[in-house]
Amino acid sequence: MQSERPARASVVITTYNWPQALERALQALARQTVPPHEVVVADDGSRDDTRALIERLARDYPVPLRHSWVEDRGFRVALARNRAIAATTGDYVLLLDGDMVAHPRFVEDHLRAAERGSFVQGMRVLTDAVGRDRLLSGETDRLRFFDRGLTRRRHTLRVPPLAALSLRASAGRSGSAIKTCNQGWWRDDLVAINGFDERYEGWGREDKDLAQRAFHAGLQRRSLRFAGLATHLYHPERHEEGASPNDALLADTRATRRIRAERGLDRHLQEFAARPLPDLRVAARDA
Repeated sequence: MQSERPARASVVITTYNWPQALERALQALARQTVPPHEVVVADDGSRDDTRALIERLARDYPVPLRHSWVEDRGFRVALARNRAIAATTGDYVLLLDGDMVAHPRFVEDHLRAAERGSFVQGMRVLTDAVGRDRLLSGETDRLRFFDRGLTRRRHTLRVPPLAALSLRASAGRSGSAIKTCNQGWWRDDLVAINGFDERYEGWGREDKDLAQRAFHAGLQRRSLRFAGLATHLYHPERHEEGASPNDALLADTRATRRIRAERGLDRHLQEFAARPLPDLRVAARDA
């Protein structure tokens, strides 16, 4: 008997005050070989130029485009993502950052990789300033293995047979190399572990906390290489590696084997069940 496959992938894409990058990321999602069910922008308090960009793109967008905005009160990406996840209507959720430009087969590859009992960790194609500027200027819509402007070329290679092998070989429970810039989750798994813990404010560890609670719930991480590709637009790091103010929260999650976020997704589910987040295409076409 074939394993269950998701039917509808909702993409949740984070952003904060970089509309030029978000435009390229949203355009890439509009060119998918298998369109997402919808795209929900998880906006952590951007200015009005980001809203204007999303509304402009919505006029001709091929799938429902929604915008979830929270007030700018510092780095609160856990809250921003939870509200956007709560607003999704697909059975599978792809987490993507607003500085990630997806390969045309990004959604197709993630849907193929999805498997019950696990979440999928995708990789990043890294650019330098030259590669970033080539993408932002529109000189090219995708960087390939031999193109200038790349710093991690191996992740440009899409080889589906190797992708299938990587998924089988990497099944495990390790909490390392967790990056929510490119991940795939069954939506009901996110509901079961109560999404991100919104006590995590400021940089760091909200992604590892999510994965750690998933491991406690019996889920596995499966790493997707050679498929599900997305290219990261270079920018100076906004944080320093090393210690995070949230380290104590993560240590407590590990020590208590917590499964559900203490302050999480359930705070927002009823809001969007009662009043769905609008599809901006409707307002754009009525204007």
